[in-house]
Amino acid sequence: MGVGSLPHRDAIVAAEFAWSATTIPTMPTLPRRSPAEAMIAQALVGIEGVTVGQYGGISVDVAALKKDSAIVTDITDDAFVGYRAFLDAAGARRDTQWVKWQFVGPVTLGMTLVRTGVPAIVAFDLALRAVRSHIQALEKIVSASLPMSAQIIMVDEPLLTEALAGESDLSPDAIVDLVSGALAAISSQNLNGIHCCADTDWNAMFSMGAAVLSIPSPTGHAINDIEAVASRISEYLELGGVIAWGVLRTDGPIPTAADRAWKSLTDMWCSLVRKGVDPVLLRRNSIVTPVCGLGMHTDDLATQVMALVDEISLKVQEQSTASRLTLGS
Repeated sequence: MGVGSLPHRDAIVAAEFAWSATTIPTMPTLPRRSPAEAMIAQALVGIEGVTVGQYGGISVDVAALKKDSAIVTDITDDAFVGYRAFLDAAGARRDTQWVKWQFVGPVTLGMTLVRTGVPAIVAFDLALRAVRSHIQALEKIVSASLPMSAQIIMVDEPLLTEALAGESDLSPDAIVDLVSGALAAISSQNLNGIHCCADTDWNAMFSMGAAVLSIPSPTGHAINDIEAVASRISEYLELGGVIAWGVLRTDGPIPTAADRAWKSLTDMWCSLVRKGVDPVLLRRNSIVTPVCGLGMHTDDLATQVMALVDEISLKVQEQSTASRLTLGS
């Protein structure tokens, strides 16, 4: 599964890549094509009193913000070109089982608004209303275009770790409530999820009630942190929860082979199994992804990353089959 952003400037090329690059097709955003497709700018579409400039700068007229004003999702806006191109390219693929997309979460959006000068009491309420409104509208649009497909809808919270570390005006409980409120906007026939590409606060994420957790695959000392919550991971998987492991980092040089990433994933899984997590359940309820989006890379590097992720995915499938045969399940 992809994370979201792609580097392509041509939306049609990006859509074809998104449909073919992953087992679960992932609707792309294209921030290099236009700053309007950056996650924050996309979420601010249709909010009276908020203006996004040509190069992504945000201007907010606090006096013009109205608590009860409708937030309109205009799918024809420049902010949604990547999504429109993806849906237009569906063609014969309209019976695909799953499709995945993402939208910025209220914590990240609210913190960004606070940093532009909006009072916190206004910013986080506005952020939650905007995220819920856009998610509900886009969910209906995707369903109309792909009526046979279930959706995996991820609330993208890159600033979640900062917020939980005290860098917002919110208590931990308020942060959990905000994200849970966004997840609750997603209808029950689809899967809701949280994506955070920073260090994971497992206990907080488990408290938010997401069906899918999308996080970086722990390595090094972070394996100790995940071992400490092995029992909660086991319970989460037993209840049908899915973990999307970010197996390939995208914030540095891109590897040319999957061996190291695969070893890191299996080392971490072995640690969890030693702590009592069912190995078959772990493999069956796992998805692999890049750690973050690919919007700041090149088209060729995006192809390379997704080829490596696909290779790791095939290894997981092979091991899952082998485990079923071995364990007789």
